[in-house]
Amino acid sequence: MNTEHLRLAELTLDCCIKCNICTSACPVAAVSDLFPGPKYVGPQAARFRAPGQPSPDHSVDYCSGCRVCNMVCPSGVKIAEMNARARAAMVQQGRVPLNLRIRNNLIARSELLGRIGQPIAPLANALLQNPLSRWFAERTLGIAREAPLPRFAHERFTSWFRRYQRPQGTSRRVVYFHGCSTEYYEPRVGRAAVYVLEHNGCEVIVPPQNCCGLPLLSNGEFEAARKYHERNVQHLVEYARQGLPIIGTSTSCILTLKEEAPELLDMWDENTQLVAEHSFDLHEFLLLLWEEGTLRTDFRPLPLRLAYHPPCQYRAHRLGRPAAEIMSLIPQLEIIESHAACCGIGGTYGYKVEKYAIAMAVGQQLFDFIETVGGPLVVCDSETCRWQITHGTGKPAVHPVELLALAYGYPAEGALAKLVLT
Repeated sequence: MNTEHLRLAELTLDCCIKCNICTSACPVAAVSDLFPGPKYVGPQAARFRAPGQPSPDHSVDYCSGCRVCNMVCPSGVKIAEMNARARAAMVQQGRVPLNLRIRNNLIARSELLGRIGQPIAPLANALLQNPLSRWFAERTLGIAREAPLPRFAHERFTSWFRRYQRPQGTSRRVVYFHGCSTEYYEPRVGRAAVYVLEHNGCEVIVPPQNCCGLPLLSNGEFEAARKYHERNVQHLVEYARQGLPIIGTSTSCILTLKEEAPELLDMWDENTQLVAEHSFDLHEFLLLLWEEGTLRTDFRPLPLRLAYHPPCQYRAHRLGRPAAEIMSLIPQLEIIESHAACCGIGGTYGYKVEKYAIAMAVGQQLFDFIETVGGPLVVCDSETCRWQITHGTGKPAVHPVELLALAYGYPAEGALAKLVLT
């Protein structure tokens, strides 16, 4: 960790002025007494986290990591990071019960689950959706039987990409970081991203990569997450040295490359920083193309009125609303933006039996908003948020890039294909 980041980490605790703005904005504290609020669990409790003192951290695990507290804090205190470090200390010190640690490690290893489940997708999907299997998983592992487990895709994104015929005559090269969800569950999002980038003159490179490590970070498994992040930096740094943008459709994965992993793991070495500086959310990159006048705007009209939820991790990029700005270029597409604080899922948070009801209560404001807007589907940048939205409303949810690909004239897939056909 470089000197500047170390100094900021030391100062942020004493910047807390105890104004309670974070607590009033916290979506978890609003629905559950099990979490007293970011101020109490974050900077206030941190003053007592010294060797030999009794731990004040019995409630820190109920922080969902949504970062709303960071975004509203007038003093710039990094409360969510404090909570994540406190959770990691609990894991390291053996203060997390063994059964919960096994459960947390299982649901946090999305790449491992994908490698096991995707090759046997029909069987795995049948088992994961079977009520008896879900009951058994809840009783033995603590994975909520109602939680929205995604379905494995019948083909990996990278399998499709290897046989895909790339167009000639591209004007620039970009690197695509697809993430686990696109690789194992939603390859249609990756295909849409490739179509949109190529439509705008980009040669898309998909290098070897692994899980970004965010689920492990969120569950306090910092050392395992460090190995994931180090491997990704090794895979990506040579492209960053060439000045190539590293573009992602998973807003949480890109935030992890840009900020979350380097900061929580104190990894601000030269290579990590270089990768972070060259990492972009897809719509952040497209907005840059639009600002320089090179984004193609030959969009077909999409006569739809749709609810759009910018996820917590997306807002944490502090980029504004680039996806909403790009979607506004599509003729006849009316996007109604959600101002709900959170969908509740919090990555793996809402899959845990003790937190499922909290996650659903947090998401209720968003679910109500979506019902009010109506429309055949919902738009959201985050994969786990999309699954939670569908679970809470019954409406399919798509990534914004899927709408862009459709407006550019590429084949519709998934929920959009059903919409086009009807």
